[in-house]
Amino acid sequence: KQWYQRRVAITAGKVKDEILVERIAGRMIHQSSGRTYHEVFAPPKVPMTDDVTGEPLMKRPDDNPTILKRRLDIYHEQTAPLIKFYKEKGILRSIDAMQSPEKVFDEISGHFKK
Repeated sequence: KQWYQRRVAITAGKVKDEILVERIAGRMIHQSSGRTYHEVFAPPKVPMTDDVTGEPLMKRPDDNPTILKRRLDIYHEQTAPLIKFYKEKGILRSIDAMQSPEKVFDEISGHFKK
């Protein structure tokens, strides 16, 4: 058997680029502890300030929309041929990664039970 004829599954999560940009560009980090916050989804009590220590939070310089959009363009250019290849072999399992983490986990787990 060819390697792709064995029980192999490739899982690809689908998330809209604009959602990824929103999620990543809104991240804030307390550098010494690693605690993370998000401007929309998990904001600190005081803007740009760690809730525990009161120290300033930081944003990574590459977590800005312009850089993220370019990184996503490169990602799509490089992965499109792989997605096509695995789809043609019948081993690609696409999932809606916009669901809750629990549903995404269940869907991925379900692919391995087939």
